[in-house]
Amino acid sequence: MIEFYPQIRHVHIAAVLLSGGLFVLRWLSINLGARWPMAAPARYLSYTIDTVLLTAALMLATILHQYPFVHGWLTVKVLLLVVYIVLGTFALKRGRTRATRLAWGFAAIIVYAFIISVARAHHPLGALLWLR
Repeated sequence: MIEFYPQIRHVHIAAVLLSGGLFVLRWLSINLGARWPMAAPARYLSYTIDTVLLTAALMLATILHQYPFVHGWLTVKVLLLVVYIVLGTFALKRGRTRATRLAWGFAAIIVYAFIISVARAHHPLGALLWLR
């Protein structure tokens, strides 16, 4: 299965970018008063992209024999993913005011960027490595 690694990795990276891009688009649109971001097609597109993302991640972990709670950087990614999801739900629907939705959204984007930095560095500190 290692022969499919490059293709699966590219699918994973594309799904990461699509997922983050769709989140930002939905978040900005909601804060501008649009209703479409919470409509079924937008939500289902998000679920589909995230399912592809998770499937590719599990395939990569299996191919490379690198697993969360065994390898520190993957553990950090999984834990931050949970934080990102919670922040995203507050940014898109649970935030009571526009100001709180904006704050939750900015926090989610920061966590998203840090997850990417951890993935690029293959280190739990991600972008914080540059501060050492």
